[in-house]
Amino acid sequence: MKNYLIIGGGSGIGKSVVQQLSKAGHKVYAASRSITGANLASGVESITFDISEELDTSRLPEHLDGLLYCPGSINLKPFNRIKPEDFQAEMDLNFMGAVKVTQAVLPLLKKAENASVVYFSTVAVQSGLPFHASIAAAKGALEGLTRSLAAEFAPKIRFNAIAPSLTDTPLAENLLSNDKKREANAERHPLKRVGTPEDIASMTTFLLSEQGSWISGQVLKVDGGMSSIKGM
Repeated sequence: MKNYLIIGGGSGIGKSVVQQLSKAGHKVYAASRSITGANLASGVESITFDISEELDTSRLPEHLDGLLYCPGSINLKPFNRIKPEDFQAEMDLNFMGAVKVTQAVLPLLKKAENASVVYFSTVAVQSGLPFHASIAAAKGALEGLTRSLAAEFAPKIRFNAIAPSLTDTPLAENLLSNDKKREANAERHPLKRVGTPEDIASMTTFLLSEQGSWISGQVLKVDGGMSSIKGM
């Protein structure tokens, strides 16, 4: 049994990761702004946490085998309508939140034999999608952090990121709010569907586990082929 901390574990992809890890017999600590044990798997410890605050590590075990940071945002606007404070808000949530949480639990990760950290990026960093300037900038910083920390803490701690395309979670609700939108977004992907939380969670749990023990410093694209396949 291993100990895992999931930041953003109350819904969407984070909740799916919590369920998969708990089902595999691990001890999971799920942290989110609004979270209760009632909406999580049995045995999962829920922690109320907002990334604008300091993480209270007193409720965590003596060591952590893995950390997932998955808070995110989808704020799509033309560049000339994005205010500097909007860029800062994206950076605070997607990048600085990951920095602060990782620094807070780093002593616990160092105590594990083979710890793993996973962050979430986006297909928009490498693919260059319109109206994604603020989120792509913040997630681009997170990809740089991933590679830098992978080098700094090897071989003790592995750092990787996952770059999904559009995934059917509460975060993407506005983009998938009716059948027409859902069909249009599915058609944009070579595999002709949007992602599910389970699609991303499965790759996440793989990277957190010993099965991914020879993978570090990578940004893995789980995006329905969006970033690398062009349709005819």
